[in-house]
Amino acid sequence: MKSAGTVMRPSGEQHEVAFGRQRVVIAGVGATLRSYDVGDEAVVDGFDEDEICSAGRGQVLAPWPNRLAEGRYDYDGVSARAAIDEPERHNAIHGLVRWLAWQVRYRAQNVLGMGCTLEPQPGYPWRLDLGVEYRLGRDGLSVTATASNPSDRPIPFGMGFHPYISAGTGRVDECRLHLPGSTRLVTDDRGLPTGEATVGGTEYDFLAPRAVGSTRLDTAYTNLARGEDGLARVALERPGPSSVTMWADSSFPYFMAYTGDTLDPPQRRRASIAIEPMTCPPNALRSGTDVITIEPGASWTGRWGLVIG
Repeated sequence: MKSAGTVMRPSGEQHEVAFGRQRVVIAGVGATLRSYDVGDEAVVDGFDEDEICSAGRGQVLAPWPNRLAEGRYDYDGVSARAAIDEPERHNAIHGLVRWLAWQVRYRAQNVLGMGCTLEPQPGYPWRLDLGVEYRLGRDGLSVTATASNPSDRPIPFGMGFHPYISAGTGRVDECRLHLPGSTRLVTDDRGLPTGEATVGGTEYDFLAPRAVGSTRLDTAYTNLARGEDGLARVALERPGPSSVTMWADSSFPYFMAYTGDTLDPPQRRRASIAIEPMTCPPNALRSGTDVITIEPGASWTGRWGLVIG
């Protein structure tokens, strides 16, 4: 119990880890990446400690990322129905754990491990144990996610993360983006996939680094090119401060890119770009595309991170 006079922030307890000039703050609500700074330079465009997280900034997205049509799906003879929290498009969005209180499971000066158990409910009638580790080091920030199934039957699973990379001293328009996805998902007016298209030669083509310019992105990319180490890398060259590279292992075959054109207040629009590693596309629990099955007693692990310079 908190003592009299203790003020709890809207995003819960604040947990800081540091390494050299790097500093990360994780909010207890949602195990959310609230800020990541190197010296005076903001790597991510987060939110203040007295704010409620908006637009998914830094949140953990599970047991599905992105949109789920009507919030309904069937799996292994079980029907599930989640609350509609994107009512204007009649979708459920970004899973069920981003507003829950996560617990600290372990910590050190440069490492924080957070955990959350999602109990069975109408939107996900299975038990799921989640862990997220944030670690700072010489190579920047690395994030390791785990999901375990303590249930007595297989469960469906998807995961994503929602950091916004700051555009630095300018706007996204002035940044150069390299995104190694040769295929994009075509979506309807609800943001739900209707097909795929190759990006080569189109406004969505960032296979070679180029300025974002006036391109508006709310776009999922797949068929990601990877290095010999198995990692896919998205690079953002920013005016003023150093560049930022996001990497993700093979557990994340999709990147969602969002230039923030619909954010409120308007001054936040195109001040950053959300690059979201995802295990599956939007509407996956409904379509079945790339849904992960976790067997009873089994676990899944995925890793991604941010590198500066």
